[in-house]
Amino acid sequence: MKIPLQVTYRGVEQAELVTKYVRERAEALEKFAPQLISCRVIIENPHRYHREGRLFHVRIDMTVPGAEVVVGRDPAMKHAHEDVFIAIRDAFDAARRRLEDQSRRRRGAVKHHEPPSVAQVANLYPEADYGFLEAPDGRRIYFHRNAVLEDGFDRLEIGTRVTFSEEEGEKGPQARTVELQHQRSRAGVEE
Repeated sequence: MKIPLQVTYRGVEQAELVTKYVRERAEALEKFAPQLISCRVIIENPHRYHREGRLFHVRIDMTVPGAEVVVGRDPAMKHAHEDVFIAIRDAFDAARRRLEDQSRRRRGAVKHHEPPSVAQVANLYPEADYGFLEAPDGRRIYFHRNAVLEDGFDRLEIGTRVTFSEEEGEKGPQARTVELQHQRSRAGVEE
């Protein structure tokens, strides 16, 4: 780095062991991203009187040629961030991912997303707010009401053709988004 690492503590006692860990993580980041110009790390405890323990917030501000990259690991609902070392680890892991993204953008190698897949509604359980799609290859894909765009869940029927984007869920494939296909009749009017 052209500018030395800066570590700032807010509402947290400065600890040499913590600073040493931040330096190690920053050095590893610099080996991964030698174009890194500067790195500033802020460790704070924004909720001093939080009832469920001290949750640490870690923010990393980095400068690379042509851009600033900022990562903030907010402790909201992350009880693992009661441990400052885990909060720092998570922040540096996110920083590495952001630097990878920045590097891809600079090279013009931005990931292209696959077009949505086509399927039809195979099963529908409106009282439980979910259903299953059947893809052309015969796979069954779970979907929840919240995945259906434009509040279209109540317009779905068995056999309705949809487009969807897929992700891996806890119990197998699931639709991240589901969108009704608007079919046109011969007169050109949407049905």
